Order: sequence, then C-alpha cells, then structure tokens
Amino acid sequence: MKLLRYGPRGAEKPGLLDSEGRIRDLSGTVADIDPAVLASGLDAIRQLDPATLPLVSGDVRLAEPVGNVGKFLCIGLNYRDHAAESGMAIPTEPILFTKATSAIIGPNDEVLIPPTSRKSDWEVELGVVIGKEARYVPREKALDHVAGLCVVNDLSEREYQLERGGQWDKGKGCDTFGPFGPYLVTLDEVADINALGLWLEINGERMQTGTTADLIFDVPFLVHYVSQFMSLQPGDIISTGTPAGVGMGMKPPRFLEEGDVITLGIDGLGEQRQQVRRSVCGA
Repeated sequence: MKLLRYGPRGAEKPGLLDSEGRIRDLSGTVADIDPAVLASGLDAIRQLDPATLPLVSGDVRLAEPVGNVGKFLCIGLNYRDHAAESGMAIPTEPILFTKATSAIIGPNDEVLIPPTSRKSDWEVELGVVIGKEARYVPREKALDHVAGLCVVNDLSEREYQLERGGQWDKGKGCDTFGPFGPYLVTLDEVADINALGLWLEINGERMQTGTTADLIFDVPFLVHYVSQFMSLQPGDIISTGTPAGVGMGMKPPRFLEEGDVITLGIDGLGEQRQQVRRSVCGA
C-alpha cells in the first residue's frame, strides 16, 4: 500500500494511492495515518478494496504521510562516498542524531532557510517508519517492527551544524528542514530494500545519484541498533543517511539560495519538489 495524508495544514485527511495513481479517501475507515493506526498493523485498511473508497478530485496538497510523529532520528555518514566528500572517517558504529519534529513538512511544501543561514544544504535519504514498538530488537526481527518506507530530505545548515559548537542537531532541526513523503509505502510493495535508487536535483541539475546497496549499516541493523539505546514507537522515523553529492562536498561548496527548486525521489517511493525561500527575521 501507498498511504498518504492530504489537505490543508492542520486539516489533513488520510488516504491511499490506488493502482491507477489516484488518491482514495480513507477518512471513513480511520481518523488519520498516525501512531495508533500504525500500531494496529493497518489491519482495517488492508481489508479494504480501494475501488470502493471515494476518489479525491482536484489539486490537493500532499502532507507528510504520518501525523503526530514522536521521534525523528537520523543516521550520519552512512554512505562511504558521502563520508569521503565530507572529509570524515567512515564510522565504525552508526552516528545517531535527532531532528526536531517541528522541522516536518509535506513533500512539496516550501522550504524556508533561516534568516542568518549561509550554508543550507540538501540530502536525499531513505526514511524508515516504525509500526510496532521496538525495544532491544535482534537484527533478524527488525523488519517486523517497520510499517513502511518513505522519501526524506534531510536539509542541513552546515555552519550551524559544524561551526557553531555542540551537537549536529542545531543545524538539522530548522523549521521546514524535514520534508517527508509523499507516501508511506508498506514493505510488501518494496521489491528489494537493499537496491533502491536515490536521486536529487537542484533546478533540474543532478546532484545526487545513489543506491541503498551502498549503505554502510542497512535498515535491519539500524532498527536493531537504535532500539538498544531507546525504544522505538509507532510513527517514529529513522532517516538512514545520504549518498555523495551534497553542496558541502562540492569544490567550491554550493548551498541553497532563494528561488532554488529541489526535486528528489527514491525508486518506488515517490518524488518530492520544494521551492526555497528565505525566512524573514521576526516572521
């Protein structure tokens, strides 16, 4: 299934994408695509015939596909080529940091770079959404706790992240720096989680091309690993790292500017498109 949420911010409705790429309304079956519905195993939705659901007409906003996310966790330097372009050592254990849930926006919503930002950057990543509580989970059972996958743009302000002291979080959690979606794709629709192509373009120019085959730490290991340090709850997201091609790694470095258009996607999981605008102080 490809689950989604649609509608104006604050008034989103649950939906799914049918086999013909049309949005079907799920609000008669579930109130939202949220932790409670994910924890149910999506049983009520799985029993439906999509053809019996109301079609959604018109041009609607696609929201983030999961509401009320509890934790937004990220893995750093999880592709060797990205570690190399960043001038950092290949990690011997996953580098774990958090992204503020207030950064979350829909896949095509506007990205607002902070008023003082000089080094805002892009990162296409595979996102993993937890469906069942995971605590001290063995690697071989990790995928039993995953509801599905999604596209994430782990936007990053590199000066805040690397030059302003402390942890990475302050450069990762800026408002609008966490677009995800357009869909939550259940694992039964993913042919091979270890062979998904990722790509990102700025103004139509290809910047990133990668594959999850190159992950240093794969999805089952990451779910297992993180669950040793904290419980993972339904609706939590793990963003699994980005391949090479970020602005920081270019010579000279290149960063986002007002008016830029970011497009990105992952095989079978959909695409995102964001227009970049600079925030105004006090706004």
